[in-house]
Amino acid sequence: MNSERENEVVGFLRADGKRLVNGEGHEVLLRGVGFGSWLLPEGYMWMFPEQGDRPRRIEKMIQELIGEKEAERFWDIYYDIHTSEADIQQIAAEGFNSVRVPINARFLIEDGEPLRVKEHRLKLIDRLIGWCRKHRIYVILDLHGAPGGQTGTNIDDSEHDLPELFTEEHNKRLTVQLWRFLAEHYKDEWIVAGYDLLNEPLPNWFSAYNGEVMSLYRDIVKAIREVDDRHMIILEGAHWATDWSIFDEKIDDNLMLQFHKYWNNPDTESIGVYLEKREEWNVPIYMGEGGENNKAWYAGAFRLFEDHNISWNFWTWKKMGKDNSPCSVKVPRDWQMLIDYLEGGAKPDEITAQRILWEYLTNLAFDQCVYYRDVVNAMLGRPPVRIPAIFYGYRGEGVNYGIQHPSNQNVGLRINDRTDIRFVASAREMANFEHGKGEAWQEDERLEVHLAEGDWLAYEIYVPKFTDYTAYEINAHLNELDEKGSLAISVDGKNQNIRESFTLEPGTHRIVLQAKDAPVRLEWLEIIPTSIEA
Repeated sequence: MNSERENEVVGFLRADGKRLVNGEGHEVLLRGVGFGSWLLPEGYMWMFPEQGDRPRRIEKMIQELIGEKEAERFWDIYYDIHTSEADIQQIAAEGFNSVRVPINARFLIEDGEPLRVKEHRLKLIDRLIGWCRKHRIYVILDLHGAPGGQTGTNIDDSEHDLPELFTEEHNKRLTVQLWRFLAEHYKDEWIVAGYDLLNEPLPNWFSAYNGEVMSLYRDIVKAIREVDDRHMIILEGAHWATDWSIFDEKIDDNLMLQFHKYWNNPDTESIGVYLEKREEWNVPIYMGEGGENNKAWYAGAFRLFEDHNISWNFWTWKKMGKDNSPCSVKVPRDWQMLIDYLEGGAKPDEITAQRILWEYLTNLAFDQCVYYRDVVNAMLGRPPVRIPAIFYGYRGEGVNYGIQHPSNQNVGLRINDRTDIRFVASAREMANFEHGKGEAWQEDERLEVHLAEGDWLAYEIYVPKFTDYTAYEINAHLNELDEKGSLAISVDGKNQNIRESFTLEPGTHRIVLQAKDAPVRLEWLEIIPTSIEA
């Protein structure tokens, strides 16, 4: 995947038909990460149970443990250190060109009308934008928790588990006023890519309010355009951004539509409705949140977005105690005491609680996190990387695969991507994969592609301009029962042997695997660096 940022981040980003272009008219595909849990702390990223699943519940716990004054100091440090210039610098160095910043209205504005902005909190967003401008990273401002809550769930810091944005008129007014304020404040800031008006409004169980979403979008856009006619508007569908049936009218000329993708197959069928709407409205589309799975899924899903020219954003950059995000916050000693307290257990004494919480703050800093570059490599298709055989490219027959004798077998992983290539997996493995149980479906579990003699599959990898590696080799895993079958391998049209060292220039490279001599069952291929620049 081409993730170089040179000549991409120049001037205001805008929609140009189905493309995004920068101020010089060059096409840009956004590749980014989200800052989940920064300005809207999410309990699952703290390893907390339901009793601590949203900001107001976490805040309540911390105040109960260490008192109001120390709790205030905790949050000042938390917001200051969670996302720093070191994070932005690393994101830029990896080749990403954008970040999505989830904002909780309660973080930024006082309760009640008229709109009153917490200036010291606004400065944190301003500071981040300054870093992003310096490191040439586009910023998408995302209203993740609107006044009253747009989802009625923990993800928007809902107070009563109701979508009170849509039940209380004053919350709608505040939301419109907040966006007008942000637009006026950032109207001249070219590094801001666009305004993501509402995150994941209205899950299906609140679909009775779906008819109000576009009306509110229109009101917000009208207010924005009164002060800012340059920034792109980004609209999300209902039900975790997946239901685009609410989009009844193209309400702006500089518009991008956003969907999210979790816990389902990375195949073209799964995004078909979004591709159709892109054609119908002639607008760019954006996968604004996807992740929370494993590296095998990432290798397929982000290849899917790239091949369909869809901008994307990985969720999320940093969380605690997990190895499926780039940054993992180390779990503080005795953290379980906080979990137990939330679940009704003993209350830690104030000194112990403060020690645990301050250790957490220390661990939040980027240089204290465990960094998983293999997660980034899986997203970007960048060596060293293992690619499950099923995740050959998505550009169709003759480009990403060739077969001689189609079969009709369909196990569901590549629907409409020519399921005539046969996939084999156990029922348990397939169930785990299709339901997104990333920890249950491991990269090394048996999930094969059957190739008849002469059939071929094509994959792409990306080598950045700045890398420590100078040579590579390819390894492929065939089922051990394939005694007579073998693979012919080519890299950019040149024949290559398994585990034979070769060099790759910076850029995108095409790898083709073809069955020869007999049928083969292919599980995965790896592209492994074999030497490091002195």
